[in-house]
Amino acid sequence: MQAVNISHTYPAKGVPRVMPGFHLSLGFTLFYLGLIVLIPLSAIFLKTFTLTWEAFWHAISSDRVVASYQLTFGGSLLAASINVVFGGIVAWVLVRYRFPGKKIIDALVDLPFALPTAVAGIALTALYTPNGWIGQYLEPLGIKVAFTPLGVYIALTFIGLPFVVRTVQPVLEEAERELEEAAASLGASRWQTFIKVIFPGITPALLTGFALAFARATGEYGSVIFIAGNMPMVSEITPLFIITKLEQYDYAGATAIAVVMLLVSFGLLLTINLLQAWTRKRGQSNKE
Repeated sequence: MQAVNISHTYPAKGVPRVMPGFHLSLGFTLFYLGLIVLIPLSAIFLKTFTLTWEAFWHAISSDRVVASYQLTFGGSLLAASINVVFGGIVAWVLVRYRFPGKKIIDALVDLPFALPTAVAGIALTALYTPNGWIGQYLEPLGIKVAFTPLGVYIALTFIGLPFVVRTVQPVLEEAERELEEAAASLGASRWQTFIKVIFPGITPALLTGFALAFARATGEYGSVIFIAGNMPMVSEITPLFIITKLEQYDYAGATAIAVVMLLVSFGLLLTINLLQAWTRKRGQSNKE
């Protein structure tokens, strides 16, 4: 039996590690997460617990608040789904094709990251108002974008696109093209090659991009507030209610709505992460 050399995995005794030991690293990790994430979230729950159950239920279940949930979560799901499709196409084009202006288009993908959200909202509103550059052509067709739920969907799609593109892009760059060539040599069509070879490899990245885009969209305020119009029961988003409660010094009511958003978002993200882990595990088992 041959001896297995594991020196590349475990450093020899006495050799200093590049990073601190496990216990020290874990301590730093827990301290940082507690300071940045857990303590603020705990404060939200603690403030909400000052409400009675009747007051809590009244704060989170009024007709206008429920309508805002439907618009916020429904719009976020729709925008993230659209970005999964078209963001994947954009990533594919940027990775697999060479064309003039490719670097410029690649840089434009990050524009929603760098652009202040308020500026994005004002720009979208100026474009889609009835007298805007795009809205003036949609208005005669009976399509109203600004100050409608459609405008909210467009704004959420705009801010979520980079998450999908930047998540899928490196996975496509590292994909083994030999597998695609082998599939083609065995007689597979382009569609079959995509479904059987390419799509399983990028599915975890697509799910990650979807989760990131959805999480960003649910809490988005600046780019949506201008184009939404904030019409009761029509185009009011949930973050607007939180801001309104804070302006009225109803901190407990604001945190109650925030808790609902937090729990729903966390539940969906957890489901997506579990699905992503299952997809990755299934892909590895198929390779073996």
